[in-house]
Parts: sequence; structure tokens; C-alpha cells
Amino acid sequence: MHVSVGNGPYLDSQRRRESNARTYPRKIPAAFISASGLRVKDADGKTYLDCLQGAGTLALGHNHPVVLEAMQDVLASGLPLHTLDLTTPVKEKFVDELFSLLPAPLAGRAKIQFCGPSGADAVEAAVKLVKTATGRRTMFSFHGGYHGMTHGALGLTGNLGPKRRVSGLMADVHFLPYPYSYRCPFGVGHAEGARIGSQFIERLLDDPESGIVEGAGMILEAVQGEGGVIPSPDEWLRELRRITAKHGVPLMLDEVQTGIGRTGAMFAFEHAGIAPDVVVLSKAIGGGLPLAVVVYDEALDVWEPGSHAGTFRGNQLAMAAGTAVLRYVRENGLAERASSLGAGMMDRLRRVQADVGCIGDVRGRGLMIGVEIVDPRGGQDSLGSYPAHPELAKAIQQGCLRRGLILELGGRHGSVVRFLPPLIVTDEELETIAEIFHDAVREAERVYIGRLEEVQA
Repeated sequence: MHVSVGNGPYLDSQRRRESNARTYPRKIPAAFISASGLRVKDADGKTYLDCLQGAGTLALGHNHPVVLEAMQDVLASGLPLHTLDLTTPVKEKFVDELFSLLPAPLAGRAKIQFCGPSGADAVEAAVKLVKTATGRRTMFSFHGGYHGMTHGALGLTGNLGPKRRVSGLMADVHFLPYPYSYRCPFGVGHAEGARIGSQFIERLLDDPESGIVEGAGMILEAVQGEGGVIPSPDEWLRELRRITAKHGVPLMLDEVQTGIGRTGAMFAFEHAGIAPDVVVLSKAIGGGLPLAVVVYDEALDVWEPGSHAGTFRGNQLAMAAGTAVLRYVRENGLAERASSLGAGMMDRLRRVQADVGCIGDVRGRGLMIGVEIVDPRGGQDSLGSYPAHPELAKAIQQGCLRRGLILELGGRHGSVVRFLPPLIVTDEELETIAEIFHDAVREAERVYIGRLEEVQA
């Protein structure tokens, strides 16, 4: 039985002994001792609504019964817990379930590579795969994209913060404009901005003197997560599929955060009705335990045995937990439910937006939602957008935390408040989350920029 000693001793110990690279404890100074579904409790006895959920890892929330049962069954069975890439009945069931969720054009030609335990390792594997298959070296990524913190994956990531002091990142990476209507790189926004962006990419790849040699692969998120919860327009994604197919460039979808029902479809690329060449998966597929895979078209499967490995690619408990999650999401229609609940949550947040002055944009897909915090005192740009206000976003996050709501920040300048509730969240819980957020925004706005009517006066 756990005996609580309060948050203090745990936090003091963590500060003394853990790396300076730690991040979440600086924003969420708590030691959690129990959790169930949406809720977690800290060592001081305070309960929080957790809209971080392991950065989207816990699709069914904390300690869901079907996940616990799946792990307990494996532990009681005598099955091996670690098998490298040797097969087992547990692994076979996981692959069966995952392949059953893939859209038909991909499922019929799919191969799977089990990787090290993180999404970043799966990105590394995917890059090696397409470079090996094409014999090329150039990678295309996108402004605002996030693909992990390992050396190669960081080279594909748009966020400059962790890259500034690390030399020698992956060479031959070229960043392309991502359709971001609120801060459109072309100053146009909406469908026209996306059309210009895809046309720019096609002209770039068509140009024999662009200075960029033929691409080995193009990697992107159908909804940028850490980049600020920016959904790509379906038509833009369809155009990318056409353009990459035309040029023989494998299209790689990073579904580490968006996959398994999060955006209102089993995979975010399904909204556009496309079949990518490569899909990178992690987070939710392990049921809360470390697991990462690359699913790809069999035509790319030309690498040699041992071309990519990883000691913990045989994590049997994660496969069992992941199978339980995949099956539960499928059998209970949680992707469709995420679409409906997410639409209702965005309506609530837009009502908050109408009542305050510091919310520039509410956007997202399914239960992956972002609210961009701005300074209404700043001048508007050509799109009518205001400057980002990261300090205010931090104040809102801390105001929510004091009220028992855990949220994370992301996006340009860290000014986007992100909502990643579990897919089992109820409509009533979302109403409570929206109310807490509304109160925190009003309080922070009064402190940082005054009441809206004063700003407008």
C-alpha cells in the first residue's frame, strides 16, 4: 500500500537527480500516485483532469480494464516477455489486429517492421527504409513538423529550439511550407493558401535546376501536433499523394500521435482518402507501454536482414496491451465518437473565444484540438491574425493546473494550448474541461492584457 508523503520530497529528489533536459515537471510540479481514465491524483491528494494523457499515448485513459486484463493474462500465461523479433502468439494477434484496421489499398500490400520502443526510432527506421529502397539521399519535411528527438528525426523536425546547439544533423533535408491558415506562409490562408503550397511543391520537384536532387521520401503529419495542432486540408494531402507518386518519392505519414482514432478516423490520412507508402506508428499502439512500428508498401522491402534492429522490438506486454486498445477502439467505434465529441468541444471553445480577446484560432480534428493564444493589442497582419502571446499561454496553462486541469502547450512560440483527452472521455467531462479553461483564460487575460473592452477602447 502506498503511503503518501506529499509532492515535495518527490519533487526535491527529482530536481537533485534528474537531467536538466526534463520538461513536463517544470510545468506540472506534481508526483502522481494513482490514475483512472481521465483522472490522476498527486501525492498531496489533489485530483486532476488529464488532457495530456502521455502526449496522446493513452487512447483509453489511465489503467483501462481491458488493457490491464490483457497484460495480466500474458503475465499469468508463462509466455516469454522479451523475444527480439522472434514471433509469438501475442505478436501474431497484434499484427492481425493492426492490419485489419489499415485501409484496403495499403493492407493488401503491407509489410511491418518492429522498431525500438519510441516513435523517433520508427522514424529513423522509415528514413533508412526509403533511402535504401530508392537509392537516394534527399528527404523532404515540413515547417512546423515534429518527428522526434533522436539525431536523424531531429533533423526532420521544424522546431529550432532543440536543434540550435546540436551539430551534424541529417544532411539533405529540405523543409516545405505546410498549410497553416491562421499564419499562412503565403499570406493567403484557407484553400487558396493550400493550393499555392501544393503548386509550389510540384514546381520545385519538376524543376531540373532547383538545386535539390531527387527525393528519397517526404514525411509529414496529417495533423501537426507539437507544431500547433494544424490539420492539413484533405485536398492538399491528395495533391501531395499525386505529386509524390508522379516523382516516385515515397510518401511517409507520421501517425505517431494522430493514429488509432485520435482525429476521428483510425488514421488521420484516411480523411483524405489516400494510401501512403509508409506509415509510422507508436504511442497508442502500445496501450501505454513502449512500442513502435513502421508499416509500408511491400515494394519498399528491399533492405537486408539486420538493416534495422532494436533490443526491445519484441515487447510482448506492449503488444498485448496494444491489441486490446486496437480492438476496443474498433469494436466501440471510438474514432467516430472522437469526431462527434471533438466537434462539440470545438464549439464550446469557440464560444470561449467569442467571450475573450486573446484567442486567435480554435482548430483541430477529432479529439486533437488546439487553441492559439494571441495578443489582441498587437497589430493584425494581412490575414487579420494577431501576434502570438506565449507568456499568456503559460499563464493560462498554470491557471488550468491550479483548477485541476492538465494541458500542454505547443505550436509556434509555445502559444497554442493543446487538448488531448482520452478517446473514452464523456461529453460531460468535456463540458467541465471547457468551463475550467474558460475561467483560466478570463483570469489570465485580466492579469496580462486587461479586459477585452479596455483593449478595444
